[in-house]
Amino acid sequence: MFVYVWPQWPRVVVVVFMSFTIAALFSLSFVTIIPLLKVMMGEEGLHGWIDRKTSDARYGMDFYVPDVTDFMQGTNGIAFYLWVTDVDSDSWAAKAGLKAGDKIIGVGKHLRTGEQEKVSAAILLEELATAPPDTDIKVQFLRDDGAGGVEPYETVLETAEPTNRLAAYKAGLYALGQRLVARLPRDQTVQSKQQAIIFIIIVMGFVTTARCIGRFSQSYLAEKIVQVAVSKLRRVTFAHVMQMPVGFFAANGTSDTISRIVGDTASMGNGVKIVLGKALREPMAAFFCLAAAFTISWQLTLIFLTAAPLTIYMFGLLGKKIRKGTKRSLISAAVMLGKLQGAINGLSVVKVYNRQDHETQAYATVNKRFLRQVLRIAKVDAATDPLMEVLGMVAGSAALLVGAHWVFSPGKNIEASEFLALLVLLGTSAEAIRKVSDVWNKLQAANAAAERVFAVLDQPLEYEAPDAIELAPLRHKIEFRNVVFQYPGSPKPMLKGVNLTVQAGQTIAVVGPNGSGKTTLINLIPRFYDVTDGAVLIDGQDIRKATLKSLRAQIGMVTQNVVTFNDTIAANIAYGREGATDEEIIQAAKRAYCHEFIEPLPKGYETVIGEHGTGLSGGQLQRIVIARAIVKDPAILIFDEAMSQVDADSEAKIHKALEELMGGRTCFVIAHRFSTVISADLIVVMENGRIAALGTHEELIESSSLYRSLYETQLMVPES
Repeated sequence: MFVYVWPQWPRVVVVVFMSFTIAALFSLSFVTIIPLLKVMMGEEGLHGWIDRKTSDARYGMDFYVPDVTDFMQGTNGIAFYLWVTDVDSDSWAAKAGLKAGDKIIGVGKHLRTGEQEKVSAAILLEELATAPPDTDIKVQFLRDDGAGGVEPYETVLETAEPTNRLAAYKAGLYALGQRLVARLPRDQTVQSKQQAIIFIIIVMGFVTTARCIGRFSQSYLAEKIVQVAVSKLRRVTFAHVMQMPVGFFAANGTSDTISRIVGDTASMGNGVKIVLGKALREPMAAFFCLAAAFTISWQLTLIFLTAAPLTIYMFGLLGKKIRKGTKRSLISAAVMLGKLQGAINGLSVVKVYNRQDHETQAYATVNKRFLRQVLRIAKVDAATDPLMEVLGMVAGSAALLVGAHWVFSPGKNIEASEFLALLVLLGTSAEAIRKVSDVWNKLQAANAAAERVFAVLDQPLEYEAPDAIELAPLRHKIEFRNVVFQYPGSPKPMLKGVNLTVQAGQTIAVVGPNGSGKTTLINLIPRFYDVTDGAVLIDGQDIRKATLKSLRAQIGMVTQNVVTFNDTIAANIAYGREGATDEEIIQAAKRAYCHEFIEPLPKGYETVIGEHGTGLSGGQLQRIVIARAIVKDPAILIFDEAMSQVDADSEAKIHKALEELMGGRTCFVIAHRFSTVISADLIVVMENGRIAALGTHEELIESSSLYRSLYETQLMVPES
């Protein structure tokens, strides 16, 4: 399928980019919960949160966020220092000698001196967060002396970009946040909090709108890619089928191939649509949500990810069952389609023999088999979501228990609002992974359909020699030389050592009992089948060494089963030769005695022949098919029981037209009508795949007992 999708690579690139953007915006919309909760829960202001996160990213240290009880109890003047709770190794804070438990009391221009009053923690944090890059900043702090007191220290903190890439990335994000909230007031009044909440909601609305626009663009482009690719696949598959040997469909039927071209290609399209939609979007959403959760607490995120190996294993196990079940269901569906097609096409026969109950029971059996396959798929599909949900709940519960303990442990560096946001992010990523499980099952179903479609495309085409020549029109003779033919899979040959020479311009009548090889012999001329041994030659040239187009260009055929197309009468007649004019179509119709029933029709030659020739009698359809052969004006004519559906009046008219048409042409006729056989130049009597007798009617009546038997039982049918 990739071959049909890749030509649209610019659209694919846009779809992938949009999926990436949608996932990023999706996780961002959840991250905005943190500042919203912090403002609404009164933990710290929006500026305070961004300042603290900026300091953490730039210097590698985090601070304790005091709650209401701390201020009410007046805990050691906590409003006038920054309590360091964590210092990353190899960070600027660690290099400056700062440790967890230190209390920063002065920063930069807000250093504490004898005359300097205490500076609020919010101002100290702002000074740290907004310090210019690549400069040194003085920091004053107190450290526990181990004897119940504290000792003052002073150090210099570097403000260069962090050496850790993740920390540098986070510092850049929070610097952007600093610029976004710069116009908001820093005080903690009710009005300031309302402004902060309004700002956050506006940002969330903008992010959601941008994400929805991207979702629309991705969905539409993905659908366009899929439909264009499936359309091309169907076209290519149909073109391939048109070049496949007739014998394939004689052996395998047509309903299964039709099911593959129509139904299975649609299933493949659904698979590609999922790949370009949920299969891209959901994993990316899970990735970005996990990345955001990782920035909040990588330890809790890793605890959550412990379920990943088992999840991947379950994906593989369930997907394998879906794939196997889908393949079986598609086969059952094709069998059901064939049964349905056969019963409806032969409905008149079913009714006249009172076999409705039999056909209903047979269809019920096939339908029940299909139902079993579908229910097996449904069982696996139904089990997927609950299994993924249980795995997600187990992993989430583990992270929840540990995180809940850490919230109440100041040294663990996670606040209640961050923990709530973390739960939302982990839950969202679990939901995205659950959706991916459904995606995997559908992809396996599409994969099973793809195997069936490409099995058709892998079928060999009609053989044509690489150095095939253009076959000149027949001038001298057609020769069957020691021809042996065996159908694929058949235990014995159908034709056995057939030798026959037909001079150009002769009319050959082929007769014989059912199964004697009459139709098989004729089908070798247009190379519907290739001989197993021996050769068929036209003017001494082996037809296997000629191009199929040049060979069939000089052959006209009226088959035993009348074949018309769902098109106008004119188009059906002109089907014999591309570019036939209206005048040529009408002349051919007159010679085949079609004009007399076509002209009175309301739309004349523009009347559409319905499916299976609906609206016209069998004799009328037979004459239209003969007109098609007439308009082609071929050198070789093949009639396979061409008169079997024509009434006596029509046969008499057509017989006259055929006499004129056959003049100067080579004709092969398989007929049960005495009038057709008696006028042949040469009669070939077939029996058990061999030529039992050869000659004119008078000669064979005298010399061949088989011909006499056929003449008495089949050819002497009353013609009136």
